[in-house]
Amino acid sequence: MSRTVRTARTARTARTPVRTLLAVCAVATAALAAGPASASAPAAAPVSAPAPASGTGLREVLFVGNNWEGTADVLASTGDLGKIGRINVIPDKEERLREIYLNPIKLGFFLGVRNTAGEGHDQFVDDMYTTPDGSAVVASRPSFADVVSIDVRTGRINWRFPVAGYRSDHMAVSPDGTRVAVSASTANTVHVLDIATGRQVGSFSTGDKPHENTFTHDGRYLWNSSIGDVTSALDASWLDWTKGDRKITVVDAQTFRTVRVIDMRERLDAFGRSDLSDAVRPMSFSPDESKLYFQVSFFNGVVEYDVATDRITRIKNLPQNPATNADRTTWVNDSRHHGMSMSPDGAKLCIAGTMDDYATVLDRSTLAEGPLVPADKPYWATVDGDGTACVISESGADRVTAIDFATGTKRVSVPVGDHPQRVRLGHVPAGWAGPQ
Repeated sequence: MSRTVRTARTARTARTPVRTLLAVCAVATAALAAGPASASAPAAAPVSAPAPASGTGLREVLFVGNNWEGTADVLASTGDLGKIGRINVIPDKEERLREIYLNPIKLGFFLGVRNTAGEGHDQFVDDMYTTPDGSAVVASRPSFADVVSIDVRTGRINWRFPVAGYRSDHMAVSPDGTRVAVSASTANTVHVLDIATGRQVGSFSTGDKPHENTFTHDGRYLWNSSIGDVTSALDASWLDWTKGDRKITVVDAQTFRTVRVIDMRERLDAFGRSDLSDAVRPMSFSPDESKLYFQVSFFNGVVEYDVATDRITRIKNLPQNPATNADRTTWVNDSRHHGMSMSPDGAKLCIAGTMDDYATVLDRSTLAEGPLVPADKPYWATVDGDGTACVISESGADRVTAIDFATGTKRVSVPVGDHPQRVRLGHVPAGWAGPQ
């Protein structure tokens, strides 16, 4: 391992996901479908990024993770979203690949990720957050099954944390910016790390294939949703039960003890929507956290859940694009719509209609949609720095687009790297223009 690394543990392809794996990863694929691989565990949200201390000389920016390229573009957080710089998220690529190719099991899972979730590409950067002082960006790297901290000035790795199992996924940062939670999707585990050191401060077990993580605004609880197996071709609605144990796990963010488990299957059935999957994908809390809005696999719409009464209160079906392939096995990782954010005042919801190639802004009081803004496989949605626009990643066009919350119309599009997915607010030092 390079001396610069401190470890916490001592051209586009077709849009249709690749369903047939290379022969060399057949064993790994079977293991993925069967459940989590055994592995020893490593040693021991607000809409916007946590605000830095005043007078720190930081600039708020948007980080865009270019998943297939392994870079993060850094853009202005408001206005024209002008490009400020770029960070290489895989400076240790050769070292990681050498480790993988010397380990048959790791290699099998590496190729399995490439040919399922990666749509024929390696997944080099999924999620990212900056440290409170803006000195580093912390990113999850699914194909390398780890989380790294990268110095934004030098581009060097500060620390690396290999997750349990063989793939890392979505993350969440605590409201004070000091801890980051990451899903280890093949180990049914969420690790919570000290964002400055990479040391694990806690972990907890989840359902099958943990995905989205969300801290409550006061930092007291952490919500995780497990989505089950989204890589199999068993996508018919009557085969939904084969996807695994999917549930929301709520833990105390200090003790990491489970305080609540929510099975949306029961709630959906009670609402009369037994046709919908219970795999909860992107989610957003209302400002007072009384309501939770979320997307589920295969569904072009939004579900509203009342936290106090523990029941689904409304479900909104959104328009279907007539050009969308009706074959559910062609939808990326079981996602019909994937990406959601809420305006800071809680009045509007921004929805990424991934397979329907549009984004739209909903009025939260009526759930009426605004204009359908054309977009090429939009994969995520967040809020810009001043809270007036939604920013979506167009993974099919290698750009990000800002949509005005007030009017629901497009403001600006900016080109980025190969296959942008997660977009997060963060901070860099004032005057920063990229690693030197």
